[in-house]
Amino acid sequence: MKRNSKIVCLGGGNGMPQAVLLGLKKYPVKISAISATLDSGGSAGKLREAFKTGISFGDIRRAVLALSDADENTKNRFAYRDWTGHVMANVFCTAMTAATGSQETAIRELKTRLKVSDQHEILPVTLDDANICAVLENGQTIVGETNIDIPKHNGDLKIKEVYLAPSARAFPKTLKAIEEADLITIGPGDLYSTLAHVLLVDGIPQAIKKSKAPKIYICNLMQKHGETDHFMVQDFADQIEKLLGSSLDFVIYNETQPDVQRMILCKKEHPELLSMVENRTSDPRFIGADLITSSGSITHDPDKLAKTILSIMICKP
Repeated sequence: MKRNSKIVCLGGGNGMPQAVLLGLKKYPVKISAISATLDSGGSAGKLREAFKTGISFGDIRRAVLALSDADENTKNRFAYRDWTGHVMANVFCTAMTAATGSQETAIRELKTRLKVSDQHEILPVTLDDANICAVLENGQTIVGETNIDIPKHNGDLKIKEVYLAPSARAFPKTLKAIEEADLITIGPGDLYSTLAHVLLVDGIPQAIKKSKAPKIYICNLMQKHGETDHFMVQDFADQIEKLLGSSLDFVIYNETQPDVQRMILCKKEHPELLSMVENRTSDPRFIGADLITSSGSITHDPDKLAKTILSIMICKP
């Protein structure tokens, strides 16, 4: 691995920031976090709709906080959720957008306030206003990230197709970051409600396909009801490749099974999560490792994951 290698990380939610950014920031690399921007629920989605900001700032906030070098008090203030359910960083970015007319200025100001190193970038995948739509196997169309994420429809129905309405164009600086990347990671994150809406933005799959950098997909730890019921690692990878219109170089997946008590607690806290994702293929591109934390919630251990990612970078000519 060369010092100051450029790593582009695509995703959103808590997955990519907590699993990937927290680990990679400890190494001498330049990170460009490309964040999802089309949330339609929660604090970020409600502010997006109420103030017509075009994009939501929730996933950008998570990436900024993960890369922040600010003191804990400052980070806690921006992560604070008030009695109305709004997160202060989302309110800050919404207010900055209203005051300046620029989402880019809002992101830059949040990055400055939270003391993110100048060597790292937090970039929106798009500044356009759009929604992710999912077509179910019965022909029903579900509109909006939150309606896919928390299904009010029959979650047993498979998602057959996803698209953006209207179409959205990639943010130019995001395309430049992909063009200059030495390594590209995708995920982890909800397959359809997060990663699909990143990879469906016009210009993103084309730029990734054109790039000569190794492309790594980081598979989710668990299946999720309404999105990835009964999925194996191969199923996740197939869907990502379908969205990209090209092949992945590597797929990183967890091969450790947590103990029964952790699984019971996890399902109690997150009933939408089903079983651990398993790999049943001998595809040499698939790299299995112990990637979960040793105790507590079943999540990716960012240090273990960073070492696995960087080992690929070192070995890849």
